Amino acid sequence: MKRFAVLLAALALIGCAGSDSADSSADNGEKTYRIAVIPKGTTHEFWKSVHYGAEQAAKEHGNVEILWKGPQLENDREGQISVVQNFIGNVDGIVLAPLDSQALVEYVDEAVEYKIPVVIFDSGLDDTSNIVSYVATDNYNGGAMAARRMGELLNGEGDVILLRYNPGSESTEQREEAFLETLKKEFPNVNILSSDQYSGTTPASSLAKATQVLDTYKNEVDGIFAVCEPNAAGTLKALQELELAGDVKFIAFDPNTDLANGLSDGTVHGIVLQDPVAMGYLGVKTLLDHIDGNDIDKRVNTGEYVATPENMKEEEMSNLLAPPQFGGE
Repeated sequence: MKRFAVLLAALALIGCAGSDSADSSADNGEKTYRIAVIPKGTTHEFWKSVHYGAEQAAKEHGNVEILWKGPQLENDREGQISVVQNFIGNVDGIVLAPLDSQALVEYVDEAVEYKIPVVIFDSGLDDTSNIVSYVATDNYNGGAMAARRMGELLNGEGDVILLRYNPGSESTEQREEAFLETLKKEFPNVNILSSDQYSGTTPASSLAKATQVLDTYKNEVDGIFAVCEPNAAGTLKALQELELAGDVKFIAFDPNTDLANGLSDGTVHGIVLQDPVAMGYLGVKTLLDHIDGNDIDKRVNTGEYVATPENMKEEEMSNLLAPPQFGGE
């Protein structure tokens, strides 16, 4: 059985958390660990699935309270820094998805100085010397998978656009770099029309930027890659409004309902998938294993996959296209 199915089966046995955090009182008198889980943002569907996984790890361990808090928007560096600072001295551990690979380093170091262990998840830091572990997708491989899917769709020839996300986001920068490098190496007859435009962190900003770029190249573009969910959501809408949907090959990274539906109706031609439930679960579990004195890996890969119209109905892909979300099931 595939790893995702195994994990979901385990989580089903644990049950779904019924409140924003675990019960802070321990029935057996043992210490209750307060674990802060800090995402890049709190509005996108991806983070709701991460939250689900984090709560399941806490429930499985017992005597754990999850404190879930992050900035609303994924470009709010100061907001995320403030969240980290407010938790320092008040929790037993931090599981953090840094929205800037440089700006959060000193605050992670500050937490460690207070003897608070930190696990980094989803997106890396430039300096990992003080962290317990890094739990994430291999984002470079994910970007390479997107490039290969694009190259196959275009039969090795055509003109494509890369729509970037936000400066400082290590995870998306890895995807962007891999997409460009893989196309250059493996599909030299695929031309990059544009690769220097940033869409911002919301579907609205992505719609505006994607509309601008696609309108500029509408008579040339054969394919476009959007490197995360809000980026892709805006891009899909831009393709639809410009009447390019279906004709331009579109690869997304991370699903939502509209993007998954696009695989069925021919407007989305591939979605690179992560496993956000596993990411939240393994992020918290790795930290708790460290606190309990168990051996842990310094790098935990949570997997990457490509859903296509041809495989989207397979059980593993179906689960990853619509993972459970905290508060949803």
